[in-house]
Amino acid sequence: MPAAVGLARRALIVEDNQDVGDSLAALIAMMGCEVQQARNGAAGIALAVTDPPDVVLLDIGLPGLDGYEVARRLRQQLPASAPTRLYALTGYTQPEDRRRATAAGFDGFLAKPVDMATLGVVLQGPRPGAEGSRAGSERAGYRQ
Repeated sequence: MPAAVGLARRALIVEDNQDVGDSLAALIAMMGCEVQQARNGAAGIALAVTDPPDVVLLDIGLPGLDGYEVARRLRQQLPASAPTRLYALTGYTQPEDRRRATAAGFDGFLAKPVDMATLGVVLQGPRPGAEGSRAGSERAGYRQ
C-alpha cells in the first residue's frame, strides 16, 4: 500500500503542444518519475484508465475533448482506489477557470509555465485518500 505522502512514481502528461509536453516530461524524469505522454484527451483517458498514474498534468486547452471534460471522465472511470491526483495545466488563470477546474474534479491548478520548485511540490504531494490530501494538494498546486 503506497505511503500517504511521497514522490509520485508515475506521471502522465496530457498536452497537445509537443515542446511543452517534452520539456515537462524531461523535468519530471529528472526527478525520478516514470513519465507517459498523450497529445489529446482521448489518448490521455485511455492511458490513465489502463494503468492509473500517481499524477496527471492535464492541459485545459486541448483540441477536441478539453481538459475539463477529460478530468470529469477520469473521475468517473478511474477506480476509487487509484492513487491519482489531477492537476490542471494551463495559461487560463482567471478565478472562473479555477472554479471550473475544481468543479471538474482537479486536485490542483498549475499556471504555465510551471517552475521546477512547484513541480517538485506537486510530485511530493499527498496521495488521494490521505487525510487532508485535497487541501494539501491545493495549497501545493494553486497559484493565487
